[in-house]
Amino acid sequence: DRLAHHRWLLFFQFGESDKSNVQEFKKLKFLLKDEHIQVGKFDCLSSPMICNKLYVYQPCLAVFKGKGTGDYEIHHGKKILYDIVAFAKESVNSHVITLGPQNFPDKDKEPWLVDFFAPWCPPCRALLPELRKASKHLYGQLKFGTLDCTVHEGLCNMHNIRAYPTTVVFNQSDVHEYEGHHSAEQILEFIEDLRNPSVVSLTPETFAELVQRRKREEIWMVDFYAPWCGPCQALMPEWKKMARMLNGLINVGSVDCQKYYSFCHQESVRGYPEIRLFPQKSNAAHQYYSYNGWHRDSYSLRGWALGYLPQVSVDLTPQSFTEKVLNGKDHWVIDFYAPWCGPCQNFAPEFEILARTIKGKVKAGKVDCQTYAQTCQTADIRAYPTVKFYPYQGTKKNVLGEYIDSRDAKGIADLLNEKLEAIQNKGKRKKSRNK
Repeated sequence: DRLAHHRWLLFFQFGESDKSNVQEFKKLKFLLKDEHIQVGKFDCLSSPMICNKLYVYQPCLAVFKGKGTGDYEIHHGKKILYDIVAFAKESVNSHVITLGPQNFPDKDKEPWLVDFFAPWCPPCRALLPELRKASKHLYGQLKFGTLDCTVHEGLCNMHNIRAYPTTVVFNQSDVHEYEGHHSAEQILEFIEDLRNPSVVSLTPETFAELVQRRKREEIWMVDFYAPWCGPCQALMPEWKKMARMLNGLINVGSVDCQKYYSFCHQESVRGYPEIRLFPQKSNAAHQYYSYNGWHRDSYSLRGWALGYLPQVSVDLTPQSFTEKVLNGKDHWVIDFYAPWCGPCQNFAPEFEILARTIKGKVKAGKVDCQTYAQTCQTADIRAYPTVKFYPYQGTKKNVLGEYIDSRDAKGIADLLNEKLEAIQNKGKRKKSRNK
């Protein structure tokens, strides 16, 4: 009953407790007072039924979160005072619970993320605080639980767990194994991707329909992979991230060549992962380009793919910069760059995405500061790349423009939309004053 209404940090003991811990115990009570966590001890020898029900067979400590015996989390870290305090504070404020056969969620209506782990494995212990972090962001959308495979071997075997940690999302009959890095950020990305998939899982039929019979202006990137292949597993989170970054500019798909072996063989896929780009306006439906780059990270892949899109941004000369940007009647955003500069090369695909995002509202231009040093000097460019906004407000624009401190297409687009709205509102106020 006391566990149902209060938060507790409980020490489970088997027989007489160690008298030397009395001082530590007092310190814990004091350090956890502000979090309203009570500290207590429970002797499993006096009530073995209770400990058996919780699958507690050796001395340990657990946090009960004030919702009875069903909502608790066992501590697997060091038994050092400040580690225990950090765990207790983290645990009561997050939504991860310890699972067993009594509360395992495989028949649950709600989606669950379950971490199958072993306490002796360092990556497993490192993942636990990341799960707590992620659970706070997804509260109300996804439940989080951990299952200790050293205690519940049968349950782990039933779910075919072969390595630790293995993280699985159960959504009624759908089961998805997590393949990314063990960080809160990547777990959140994975969940977002389950909700709104950025990569289309292609079958031989949908490949023919969507890729080979694509519209003339469409581009597809396809990853031919095998689930057992290590480099394919490493590519998958990057592939999904790249798809999100391309944001619909290029369609992204994947084909499981273990499932569709003869189809992949027919498509001359000889090794995994095989990355192919099917370009636009091609009369040959089967024409494609293979990616042969060393780097299979999302940024490198995106940069390579965007190279096959027609350029939307305009390359400017000193003359066109003066005529179109400074004297013209359009809003412009300009990327001042130098061809030799690494950060400029990394930013180029981002700027191209920006150019497409704001098309019709703001024109996008590029100035090569190695070739046109004088123009860049006049515009007070001191570092590369520099992004500036030149809004049209009825008169010739100032050559200095407005500096934009962002290197992210979405961030710059949001900023430009805010500025355009402010210009529009200013115009409306001016008109109403003149009436």
